[in-house]
Amino acid sequence: MRAVVYRKPFEVAVEDVPEPKLEHPNDVLVRITSSCICGSDLHMYEGRTAAEPGIVFGHENLGVIEETGPGVAALQVGDRVVMPFNVACGFCKNCQAGFTGFCLTVNPGFAGGAYGYVAMGPYPGGQAEYLRVPFADFNCLKLPPGTEHESDYALLADIFPTGYHGCELADVRPGETVAVYGAGPVGLMAAYSAQLRGASAVFVVDRVPERLAKAQSIGAVPIDFTAGDPAEQIKGLTGGEGVDKGVDAVGYQATSGHDHSKEEPATVLNALIESVRPTGALGVPGLYVPSDPGGVDEAAQRGQLLVSIGKLFEKGLRAGTGQANVKRYNRQLRDMITAGRAKPSFVVSHELPLGEAPDAYRKFDRRVDGYTKVILHP
Repeated sequence: MRAVVYRKPFEVAVEDVPEPKLEHPNDVLVRITSSCICGSDLHMYEGRTAAEPGIVFGHENLGVIEETGPGVAALQVGDRVVMPFNVACGFCKNCQAGFTGFCLTVNPGFAGGAYGYVAMGPYPGGQAEYLRVPFADFNCLKLPPGTEHESDYALLADIFPTGYHGCELADVRPGETVAVYGAGPVGLMAAYSAQLRGASAVFVVDRVPERLAKAQSIGAVPIDFTAGDPAEQIKGLTGGEGVDKGVDAVGYQATSGHDHSKEEPATVLNALIESVRPTGALGVPGLYVPSDPGGVDEAAQRGQLLVSIGKLFEKGLRAGTGQANVKRYNRQLRDMITAGRAKPSFVVSHELPLGEAPDAYRKFDRRVDGYTKVILHP
């Protein structure tokens, strides 16, 4: 089958690889109809991880079941399904507590597994024609048959639940004001989710005009951080107080001001600490890693950042971190899409055949030609 394969930094190729097969009675094989390129894929694409050549990318996957193992009880051939990017068993201590992003079974020695991602277990990705899904009764979310809402449902694999998770970590409540740093796909989903949760005002911080325009189009207030300190801009729009809650949808590859050639990996965290009022809360779904080969200094390479912990403590701020436990949210968000209450596909800029993946990766990485969120169709 054809699949998107990592070759070296800044190079992927569509190559023939072996088709997956059922390996366990609880497996299913899914014929992929949509698989998204994620900002997290760019960390591997850019050589910022320990990913080895040959890994098949793709952790945001939707398709139709082609084959089921004899132990599968709730699914059948022909079911249209979307899979959380988290691979989870459903029965370990963390899964039973709802922390499916930190499953203790699927990736021995590490809390959490995912498709097509370095160090996240032996699970090839779904930017391919077929995907094996383990523990399928638990991991597959059934969708209405047909092709309706395809681009909306595809976002249930990761960015819509991840944006919502950022708001959950920050405990966003009706009537509150929220600052979201980053207007990429996850940041836009966090802003959108804050609105779904009843926020009275949402401020979205970025520097890319197209992204800020997209944030404004859904009713958020765009904040261009190249125009001045974003925390001060937000305070100026909130009577000097700051917002109730904040979400970091950028992570460790952040930059600030006008010089975007040098990363400042702690800059968003510190800006959020300044932006949120005393006794507020932060949600941090943006990716931070314990080691970064491309880090700006020795500490950053070890995942150790200079964060304003004193100010965090002084203001009595609470903070929640970590990747999304997608299954906590995907069923409810699916039902909102089905009912017409949510349409997250407004972030999708391009839908392309699988063969155009190498060019799509180049353009998405360079943020050119309006590339914000790409869905590949094998």
